[in-house]
Amino acid sequence: MNFRPRAKEEPEINLIPFIDVLLVILIFLMLTTTYSKFTELQLTLPVADADQQRDHPKEVIVSVASDGRYAVNKTGVDGKGVEAIAQALRGAATAGQGSVVIISADAMAPHQAVVSVMEAARRVGLTQITFATQSSAAGRAPSR
Repeated sequence: MNFRPRAKEEPEINLIPFIDVLLVILIFLMLTTTYSKFTELQLTLPVADADQQRDHPKEVIVSVASDGRYAVNKTGVDGKGVEAIAQALRGAATAGQGSVVIISADAMAPHQAVVSVMEAARRVGLTQITFATQSSAAGRAPSR
């Protein structure tokens, strides 16, 4: 039995594989950034004014007041029932099935009043419904 202590080998960190990997990554990054300049397309996009493009005859604006009263295209609706709203929507939808119903409801309007407008639009066959909102900045007009 050999009880003599052996000389301990010092651990050694081999940096050559680490440097090889870093060089490969560096070459890859240099090549991809160089070729990305050649694949870019210079585009000049057309400019349009959104207000001029809007098709106002296709819009039917339904306003719902906080007390549950309705107005279709700024004309008051007699009655609060779904049939009264549906009748007003039939008369206001000049573009037929392609009309867009914009519901502009007061923040304090009952939920049922908005659902009644949606039900009336469904009965008339108007499937495109959107909601008008107002930005949180005071003094701004409602946006759609």
